[in-house]
Amino acid sequence: MTSHKSDYRGWYSSRNLPHFDAPGTIQFITFRLADSIPSHVTRAWKKETDLLPVTERSDVLRRRVEKYLDRGHGCCLLAHPAMAAALEQSFKYYRGSRYQLLAWTIMPNHVHILIKPCYSLPRIVQSWKTYSARWALRNAERLHLQLPVGGFWMRGYWDRYIRTETHLEAALHYIRENPVKAGLCQRAEEWKWSSAGKG
Repeated sequence: MTSHKSDYRGWYSSRNLPHFDAPGTIQFITFRLADSIPSHVTRAWKKETDLLPVTERSDVLRRRVEKYLDRGHGCCLLAHPAMAAALEQSFKYYRGSRYQLLAWTIMPNHVHILIKPCYSLPRIVQSWKTYSARWALRNAERLHLQLPVGGFWMRGYWDRYIRTETHLEAALHYIRENPVKAGLCQRAEEWKWSSAGKG
C-alpha cells in the first residue's frame, strides 16, 4: 500500500518540534510512554533550552530526554514481556507495505525505530500507538498491567531523517546499543525486545 503524493506533509511543526514527512526518506523515530517524564521536568527543560540559539534547542532537548528515559522512570509498562511482544507485532504488521523496517528496540518506557516509509509517517506512528494502547487496555486486568497515568503514549514523537551513510550507521548503532547503555544487558544481542539479536 502506498500513499498519494498529497498525503505527505514535507516540513511541518507539531508541538514545537520540526518534522519531515517525505516518501523514501529513512526516519529515526522515538516515542515514549505518557508517564516516562513528568511534565514539570519537561517544562523546566523548555525554559532552559529557550535561552539557547534556535539551531541548538532541539538537539539539546533530545539529549536530555534520552538520558532521562534511560534511567527508567514511570511505570515502564514496555518491560512487561506480553506488552513488548504486542508492540513488536505492531511494528511488523505493515512492514513491506507501508515501510521497510530497518531496526528497532523497545525500552521499558520508550521506543526507538528506524524505518524507510512509503506511507505517511504520522499515520504510521499513530497506527503503532493506537494498536498497542488498545491492546494494553484490553489485557490490563488479565495481565495485571500497571498502565501509565494520564494517557498511554505521550503525544507526538521525535523523528530525524537520515541524511548520510554516516548518520545511518550512527542511528543503527544507537538503536542497537541503547539497552546496553541503559544497563539492561551486557551485549546488544541479549536484549530480547530489539532487532539486534534477530538476524
